[in-house]
Amino acid sequence: QVQLVESGGGLVQAGGSLRLSCAASGRAFGAYVTGWFRQAPGKEREFVTAIRWSTGGTYAADSVKGRFTISTDNAKNTVYLQMNSLKPEDTAVYYCAARSRAFSNYPRGVSEYDYWGQGTQVTVSS
Repeated sequence: QVQLVESGGGLVQAGGSLRLSCAASGRAFGAYVTGWFRQAPGKEREFVTAIRWSTGGTYAADSVKGRFTISTDNAKNTVYLQMNSLKPEDTAVYYCAARSRAFSNYPRGVSEYDYWGQGTQVTVSS
């Protein structure tokens, strides 16, 4: 059983930064990949970025490349999302997700992940 808990959301001015955390409980190696998604009101949940636990390799949506960075602290079973140069369009509920199954292509779809956190609100003002 894997539990994911996000924290670190809040209100920030455009151009500012936030650091989100995703704390995982359960088996330390219970996932192949952990990622971040976001969902704005009236919109579908969309992929943001993810990291492969075995290699540390990362991949991200074009909309956040150069601004958002995903990283891990294995000792704490925690995944971070450092968000810089925030824009109002980044406003959304951010979710941590994990996939426990092997994959051929890096998973980017909601249905490709097995575990989800409760979400944390990020609001960026202009």
